[in-house]
Amino acid sequence: MSSLKIYHNPRCSKSRQTLALIKERDVNVEIIEYLKNPPSKKELSQILKLLDISAKDLLRKGEAEYKESGLNNDGLTDAKMVELMVQYPKVIERPIVVSDKAAVVGRPPENVLTLL
Repeated sequence: MSSLKIYHNPRCSKSRQTLALIKERDVNVEIIEYLKNPPSKKELSQILKLLDISAKDLLRKGEAEYKESGLNNDGLTDAKMVELMVQYPKVIERPIVVSDKAAVVGRPPENVLTLL
């Protein structure tokens, strides 16, 4: 199996639980603390493609930054949403686990098992 990447927030219990599930199975995982090192527009677009969802579906709508950034504007294109998500990474749903061919959001954490 190829290695995995997890876009991780250590303060998030779901993110910690997802990471624990990966480590329990002794899988090589690159941990990316996305609040410190946000994905690029290209990386985030690639993740959305692997998840097979729109940018809007990956937003944490309860975060203050969601409204502050203008992401609550229904007229935004996916490209503009991705740009704003890179600028305001706190609005990106977490955790995201990515392999070479697929990705899942670890909500619930057991979703990651489909990649293992």
